Amino acid sequence: MIRRLNLPQRLLVGVTLFGMFFGANGLFFPVHLGQLAGRNLIPAILGFVITAVGIPLLGVAAIGMTHSDGLQALAGKVGKGYSRAFTCLLYLMIGPFFVIPRYAAFAYTTDVAPLLKTEASAFWSVLLFSAAFFALVLVFSLRPAGIILWIGKIITPLFLLFLTVLVVFALANSETSAFSVAPAAAYQNGAFFSALIEGYGTMDGMAGLAFGIMIIEMIRALGVKKDPDVAREVLISSLFTGLIMVIIYVAIIIMGAQSRGVFARSENGVVALTQISAHHLGTAGSMILAVIVTLACLKTSIVLVTSCANAFVRMFPKAFGYRVWAILITAVSFVISNFGLDHITACSLPVLMFLYPPAITLILLALSGKLFDHDRAVYVSVTAFTCAAALFDLIKTLPASVRTGLHLDGLVAVAEKYLPLFDQNLGWTVPALIGLCLGLAIRRFRSKARR
Repeated sequence: MIRRLNLPQRLLVGVTLFGMFFGANGLFFPVHLGQLAGRNLIPAILGFVITAVGIPLLGVAAIGMTHSDGLQALAGKVGKGYSRAFTCLLYLMIGPFFVIPRYAAFAYTTDVAPLLKTEASAFWSVLLFSAAFFALVLVFSLRPAGIILWIGKIITPLFLLFLTVLVVFALANSETSAFSVAPAAAYQNGAFFSALIEGYGTMDGMAGLAFGIMIIEMIRALGVKKDPDVAREVLISSLFTGLIMVIIYVAIIIMGAQSRGVFARSENGVVALTQISAHHLGTAGSMILAVIVTLACLKTSIVLVTSCANAFVRMFPKAFGYRVWAILITAVSFVISNFGLDHITACSLPVLMFLYPPAITLILLALSGKLFDHDRAVYVSVTAFTCAAALFDLIKTLPASVRTGLHLDGLVAVAEKYLPLFDQNLGWTVPALIGLCLGLAIRRFRSKARR
């Protein structure tokens, strides 16, 4: 007998999945993108949606459709050693090393920093705010069974309510058409590709691989047990979540572009959103923004701590239990958050540029795997070529002083000369295709040899 979720259950799963994905990154990156893209916002929207919505939801779908027991099982199609290394690195990236600390830094920069009169109290204010933020995160994370209630039924609806008030008011009272705003230099001719990379910054593409198993478990807890039925419900929920995310991203990007009629281009999305909310709603706008950002950062941090702790329990069952992992992840995140938003973002970019390409190819291979029977040779070949090329993206995004000190500028010059699309940060695509052709050729040769 086929078991389906009813409409309220599907809405709950969809809203919960949206709540998992849509954090402060989903606020600050698109509003700044709108300021940069100006009248070229249509190709920018298309590029951003591919990497900020399409890839993340395909990641969830890949876990569901392949009936994988999480990211490690999916990456195991490449190899056992690679699976453990890639899974650890990805969870550390979206967890305690970068994303969770960045959410705390986002919340501090928006909620507290504007209130400080001098720099002298900054250290202690960051420390105290981070301590309070992560204490709250830990309280919720130590009760993972209630995540559906808190994220799906309480925090996310409140977040959407306050965000809708801000966005609708800003769009309705705009003083400038988005299509009259001159784009930044990088968006004059290459808006699509620039926005494509901007979507990387949300890190949702990698988070999709991590959240997939949580959504599967949620659907099973609601009564859907058989793998094909679960896969179908994952797909339906992903489509619903994707629709909400696209609508919100488009609105925020337009809001950012229109703000250029009032403000100069800001240095980042935090500044842009702070200016926009204060301009349109005054003190109330600043308070609404503080609530929006706090809820966004809090809910996603809770999900990430829960997801990472569960993942490390599965990977290292003899090490610690869930509660210890949750405390360790929260403690490391607290320490790193005190280094500040700019330092965290700068350090994350090179690793991000390296991890995203193999994450994307893993998702695409998993979704198309029936065409080549999920042959390991194809997975290995595509992943090897992709990772080799992604190393050049990592090197290119290192701080200039580090790159020069390690004498790596020559490697970047070689990649610029011989790797197609390297200047668009897509130098891995052609090597990935070469790896695909080679893997398929190996599979065909072995098939003939067996006959």
